[in-house]
Amino acid sequence: MMAHRTAASVMIVLSAATGGCAGQSANANRSKETTFVAQGNNGFAIGLYRQLQTDEGNLFFSPYSISAALAMTYAGAKGRTQEQMAQALYYPTSAEALQKLGLAREPLTQEQFAEAFGRIIKDLNARGRGDKYELRVANALWGQKGSEFLRAFTTLVEKQYGGKLQELDFVAAAEKARRTINAWVEKQTNDKIKDLIGPGVLDAMTRLVLTNAIYFKGNWASQFEEDQTQDGPFTLLGGNKIQVPMMNQQAEFGYAETDKLQVLEMPYVGEELSMVILLPKGADGIGPLGQDFTVENLTQWLDKAHKREVIVTIPKFKMTSKFSMETVLRSMGMTDAFSGAADFSGMTGRRDLFISAVIHQAYVDVNEEGTEAAAATGVVMKLTSVMPERTPVFRADHPFLFLIRDKASGSILFVGRVMNPQP
Repeated sequence: MMAHRTAASVMIVLSAATGGCAGQSANANRSKETTFVAQGNNGFAIGLYRQLQTDEGNLFFSPYSISAALAMTYAGAKGRTQEQMAQALYYPTSAEALQKLGLAREPLTQEQFAEAFGRIIKDLNARGRGDKYELRVANALWGQKGSEFLRAFTTLVEKQYGGKLQELDFVAAAEKARRTINAWVEKQTNDKIKDLIGPGVLDAMTRLVLTNAIYFKGNWASQFEEDQTQDGPFTLLGGNKIQVPMMNQQAEFGYAETDKLQVLEMPYVGEELSMVILLPKGADGIGPLGQDFTVENLTQWLDKAHKREVIVTIPKFKMTSKFSMETVLRSMGMTDAFSGAADFSGMTGRRDLFISAVIHQAYVDVNEEGTEAAAATGVVMKLTSVMPERTPVFRADHPFLFLIRDKASGSILFVGRVMNPQP
């Protein structure tokens, strides 16, 4: 019996103190609000990739995990901090974020946003408990023992995001607290993310840690036969070629192409989740593709993808990425949250918290059976075209982008770039 493959992601937010027909209409509105949140998450995913694409080498992260953990943080944000977070993270709760998404409507309130985001999480968990694949999203709050957090904040996070407050003693036992949270991360990612929070990240000033984990386990709907995998050339960005294991099959997949790229959508069992590969037609086209990678273009590419017979060759690959996200999020406009100007008074009733670090770690393994991936992020807060008639050949033998997405909500769960399948 073939083993299932997995994908997983975790987001951690660390926080510390500085001191100082009505029914039918309602259902329709809730559905629209959920769509707006998913569109916002995808806008953030692509915006984040455009910030990270200048890094050399392979790249893999979970924008959904980052967005979900920061959404819990956002539940306690007020004033300009709230506005900056909404704009940077594409949350449809500000006029600026809606404008970036091309949406003409009134912004969602924080409560409406939390309910809509929570609905996506609950739907993912409900569908993930079936027999087609396993998918779960878990959240938790880790608060300083004895600290008083506003009941409205903790209740909202627990009700909508499932993040129940658990007490730890960062003041007297920061290292023990670090081990406790890291053990939670390991468990939620099936041991794929270890030691997310490094020594010294938590200290006596830490007051709150918010964690999110997403875990996916499933097989390709159309698996690759292992005896069809053969070594073949992969052209690196500089033109050099290396030999890597290339998987091969001919089957029906979603396929589209333009004058610049080929698009392939490979579903997992159940066809509710899929991997989308964006393959430039030129071996050196990964840079220009990054510039063309927008919400509007991605929507058009996916709309053009229709099921047809495709000859597919893709490499087996495995990679791990780890980022400090503060600089990237600052560059996207989220500046006050990392300074003494931060206003997270919705958490404690006082302006005594700021984000001191954001950490994200990710892992992915793609093989004949399916995909295994994991990602983890931490935020630390301290005191102050027309298709040809021939059977298309999709040969991913040079750098490409890929996404893992939930087709039901349209949410992008993971984003990756393969520069070298065997770095």
